[in-house]
Amino acid sequence: MRAHDTGGGLRPRLQRGATALRMAWDSAPATAAAWISATALLAVLPLAIAWVGKAIVDAVVARDLEPALAWVVGELLLMALVGATQRGAGTLRGLLAIRLGLFVNLKILRKALTLDLPHFQDSEFYDRLTRARREATSRPLALAGELLGLVGAVVTLLGFIALLLSFSPLAVLVLVAAAFPAALAELRFSREAFDLRNQRATEARRLGYYEYVLASDEHAKEIMINGLGPTLLARYQETGERLFREERGLALRRTLWVTLLAQLGTLSFYGCYLLIAWRTVLGELGLGDMTLYVIAFRQGQQSFQSILLGLGSLYEHDLYMSNLLAFLAIPTTTTRALPGPTAAPARPGERGIRFEDVGFRYPGQREFALRHIDLTIPAGQSMALVGHNGAGKTTFLKLLTGLYTPTEGRILLDGRDLREIPTDELRRRLAVAFQDFNQYQLTARENVAYGCPERQHDAPQIDRAVDDGGARPVIDALPARLDTQLGRWFPGGVDLSGGQWQRVALARAFMRQGADVLVLDEPTAALDVDAEAEVFARVRELAAGRTVLLISHRFPSVRTADRIVVLDRRGVAESGTHAELLAAGGLYAAMFRKQAAGYA
Repeated sequence: MRAHDTGGGLRPRLQRGATALRMAWDSAPATAAAWISATALLAVLPLAIAWVGKAIVDAVVARDLEPALAWVVGELLLMALVGATQRGAGTLRGLLAIRLGLFVNLKILRKALTLDLPHFQDSEFYDRLTRARREATSRPLALAGELLGLVGAVVTLLGFIALLLSFSPLAVLVLVAAAFPAALAELRFSREAFDLRNQRATEARRLGYYEYVLASDEHAKEIMINGLGPTLLARYQETGERLFREERGLALRRTLWVTLLAQLGTLSFYGCYLLIAWRTVLGELGLGDMTLYVIAFRQGQQSFQSILLGLGSLYEHDLYMSNLLAFLAIPTTTTRALPGPTAAPARPGERGIRFEDVGFRYPGQREFALRHIDLTIPAGQSMALVGHNGAGKTTFLKLLTGLYTPTEGRILLDGRDLREIPTDELRRRLAVAFQDFNQYQLTARENVAYGCPERQHDAPQIDRAVDDGGARPVIDALPARLDTQLGRWFPGGVDLSGGQWQRVALARAFMRQGADVLVLDEPTAALDVDAEAEVFARVRELAAGRTVLLISHRFPSVRTADRIVVLDRRGVAESGTHAELLAAGGLYAAMFRKQAAGYA
């Protein structure tokens, strides 16, 4: 499937080329300016060398030694300048490639930071991201280089054409026409290569996934125990070989056709060469003129072929550039979208959280994950959310934290629709500990401090968060305490147990001390019973005055909440205190007794 069809006209391509040049300039203005200057110099030097070559031959024929020696020295200096300029341009281009690669990747990553959570749960989005990142470090510079190269080749070609027209306009036309077939073949195969690689974006991601699974500590234990290595390795090899075969087939066809068609240009050149030699023998041209015209024909043909083949490369680079620009153009909002004009008004003076007939359906799905949720959580109250797997608890949490936007209904925080609250403001009001918390392969200090990035250098607050999250014993046992590298990805790293990582994650949640809403998603799943009791005692103490939402499968933790809400696919099935729900003998009571029987 072709994800993005580029604009077929000249104007869109010129605009993308200008964008590539602007990116190169913005990434390193001084280096880009020097590179452009070197490219321009290389465009005019061949003309000077051709004229000097003619002068040398004319001086030799005239047996004029002093001018001949002077012109030879002049050509030597020009050739030395060409060599130095080429090396300089190559060095400048290499430096610019490194700088521009960083610049483009930063643009891609900055764009990723503005996207919503549903983007990252869409396979088509990952294909678009793969297309944007593929060769992102090289294609913008290659596009800019091709544009400059084309301009330089045009300048060189015009100079040689001016010389050749005085010899034979028909010969010029033949040389020009002979270069077209190879160039058209390049254009066709450039499009085929682009389409092939776009269609294989999913397979390329699958190949990368196999590689990650086979070589990451996250999967190593299960792969070893289950003996999965050979199976996954075979899948990796099969996928890689299939991609290689497709690439090889295209490369061989491209090489064959372009090579064959390029011989037309070679034949036309030697035809003109024969004509020049014939006229020289007849005395119609001098040796100097012969030398000049041969050089002009050869260089002119090469310049024209460079222009046409460069157009093929430019076309291919432009296609990849369109992928990058399409990704950067994905619509996003820096603040949350405002509700429509028919939305219900806010509730001034209200405190707490309110769900009003909220429903949510994942993109591309027919069934609602949650629907008809009507619920109020007064400010300062602790509420536990329970239900069977698939009842929508995690979806509820992501709606509350603004990671998802309701498909139906609205959610209010202190009387304001979440969609009206700027993202940064909403994030400051929330402290969240996710069940699938991140284990950053960074220092312990960074693992804690990243709960509130704007306070990451506030040592007293980090220490308080460590204590509040119950992570002090974990930190004190580390070799360099908070400055210890965690995880095994980098040298000197110390890996933690699941329970230790969970304490660090809780400390990270408590970094956001200004938050008035605390959300805990299975915060003690990796802890033992004693540690769990300790954590919840700490949470009750520290959460005084805050609104707390707790999701847990462990009923000893759930029963301490001010109110318990039971979710199922139909919405809120039950609501009340632990005692009230037990007395009602409904779904909560059945789940509680079933779990209690497991401990009997």
